[in-house]
Amino acid sequence: MMDNLRLICLSVFLVAWTLSGACQQMPEKPNIVLIYVDDLGYGDLGSYGAVQITTPHLDRLAEQGVRFTNGYSTSATCTPSRYALMTGTYPWRRQGTGILPGDAALIVPQDKATIATVLRDAGYKTGVIGKWHLGLGESVDKNWNSAIKPGPLEVGFDYSFIFPATADRVPTVFIENHQVVGLEDDDPIHVSYTEKIGNEPTGRENPELLKMSSSPNHGHDNTIINGIGRIGFMEGGQKARWVDEELSLTFLSKAKIFIEENKSDPFFLFFALTEPHVPRMPATMFKGQSKLGYRGDAIKQMDWTVGEIIGELEKLKLDDNTVVIFTSDNGPVLDDGYVDGAVEQLNGHKPAGALRGGKYSIFEAGTRMPWIVWGKGVEKNKVSEALISQVDLLASLAELVDSVRPKEARDSKAMSKVLLGTADEGREYVIQHAGTLAIRKGDWKYIAPSSGRAYNKLTDIELGNLPEDQLYNLSEDPGETRNLANQYPEIVRELKSLMEKEKND
Repeated sequence: MMDNLRLICLSVFLVAWTLSGACQQMPEKPNIVLIYVDDLGYGDLGSYGAVQITTPHLDRLAEQGVRFTNGYSTSATCTPSRYALMTGTYPWRRQGTGILPGDAALIVPQDKATIATVLRDAGYKTGVIGKWHLGLGESVDKNWNSAIKPGPLEVGFDYSFIFPATADRVPTVFIENHQVVGLEDDDPIHVSYTEKIGNEPTGRENPELLKMSSSPNHGHDNTIINGIGRIGFMEGGQKARWVDEELSLTFLSKAKIFIEENKSDPFFLFFALTEPHVPRMPATMFKGQSKLGYRGDAIKQMDWTVGEIIGELEKLKLDDNTVVIFTSDNGPVLDDGYVDGAVEQLNGHKPAGALRGGKYSIFEAGTRMPWIVWGKGVEKNKVSEALISQVDLLASLAELVDSVRPKEARDSKAMSKVLLGTADEGREYVIQHAGTLAIRKGDWKYIAPSSGRAYNKLTDIELGNLPEDQLYNLSEDPGETRNLANQYPEIVRELKSLMEKEKND
């Protein structure tokens, strides 16, 4: 009897010891927060050299984490960059991935892996909050007054609280999961991008009703909502329409709720802020804070919002087990459709830093982004020169959580150690995309010939399109002022060959 009791006790002890050892060998998966902002320039943060504006919360993350100097979006505009981030493939490989109108159909494939499905399959609760701009539904013609799908929930997210496209495009409503928030049955929404619908005033016909003037010829002169002319026409949904000043605060509130509700499980939050994209109409407490017009005020609001997210993680004691990634979808633009003080009150601020171009441009300022990583396992106060692209986030996060990069994410490179700052060898080369394609390898950048415009007068941005080869040494000439193509034809041939290989792959 005693021998049997000893045997049982010994067995219980061994099982407990084995389970304890197994638990110790299984590291806790880190939460992941991807903060993706809109139209922020390489020179817009203090940690990247800005002196006319202060960004203390993001500067703190840079001091306590890794700041990349060669981190890229794939494209110089928003929709294609977001497509690459979601799918792990370059957007120029597929037609229909350009800047989408507000009524576009979903362009993210539902039958292929996304960054959200990879993490969900790895045991994560997944959520997207903020700007979407990847289309909704099966077609342009959709009923905004019933379930709107497919959308984020059909491509890997467990929870979604978004606006459909950009803040300057209709419909100006929040969509939670599949439903417009606050919509009333007797006031249905109708949207058109081809003709005026309804009797609501427009910026073109009633400029006296605008509280923010539209820039001429930009197209922001259709239906007036909250005193701001939009792109596209909308009627109905009066009580469902958001107010621009509340956008960021609403998204922040929803993000905090998502973090709180999922604090006991590993979670992935794709937090897509609208700042500093137009129309820039920050909350009242931020107006005038930057002395750089509403664009500067929007950057101050963005920085504060990031600080609030970090504060929430710290309050819930999640900061020791969370990786936060901060970057932007494309480069800066000042006048992108509204007269908001961004040009007149620039006051010596350089949104692109020492780089040339901006949003829409194949020059560096179009795609070289502020990029900061902070949190669990991340090196502290490190400046990384590793070459990395946002298309790599899918494979890198899969590697971080011990998952496998799906084969269809063909352009995504697994570089989790580079992301955390524990390794320095990034990509061999990266493809950049605007009106044409460019390739960067080491210090050299080659831009393919293009018949497109060299300069956008409306935005006052050099687009970088020329009918001949362009070659720049970025270490000696970060402003891309000296075309060396004729002096180094062998380098032109090498980079052109690499680019053609990618295009034909």
